[in-house]
Amino acid sequence: MPLPLERQLLAYRPCNEQETRDRALLLQYLTQPDIFTRQNETAHFTASAWVVNHARSRVLMVYHNIYNSWSWTGGHADGERDLLAVALREVAEETGLKTLRPVSEKLFSVEILTVNGHMKRGAYVPSHLHLNGTYLIEADDTEPLSVKADENSGVRWFSPEEAVAASTEPWMRDWIYRKLNRKLSSFP
Repeated sequence: MPLPLERQLLAYRPCNEQETRDRALLLQYLTQPDIFTRQNETAHFTASAWVVNHARSRVLMVYHNIYNSWSWTGGHADGERDLLAVALREVAEETGLKTLRPVSEKLFSVEILTVNGHMKRGAYVPSHLHLNGTYLIEADDTEPLSVKADENSGVRWFSPEEAVAASTEPWMRDWIYRKLNRKLSSFP
């Protein structure tokens, strides 16, 4: 049974100032109305996965259509309070993978991400914040992959270094993906 998010956040040990400050804000946001749904157009919870193979020598990325960049998998909580379940659902939906295993039920990383206004399915989505919890997920890198055409146009395994280099989003590449790789290299 996954820990309720508040307990997971309280137990989480930040690795740097970004995580320390974002974790404090994530705890504050938990009290906001509709914080687990997109009804809150200012900020809402999301979950992401840093998907690795069993040897942890490869990272799975999707080519995200909105951001025009290779990125991790993830998505909106949409009312679900179990962010690990959200992360697993999103990996399966966005990659076609069936065999997924959380390396841990604990948070692997936390971050608050800015999302610029954009068009989605013909409607304008205003700029907002994604209050994100990231989980480390293992997958079988021999399993077939498939795209989710309304969200991505590619799914591919990279070495951890190649995954960072493939991203064209400076903040994600320099602050998030590099951080995840540092954590991965020291993860038990």
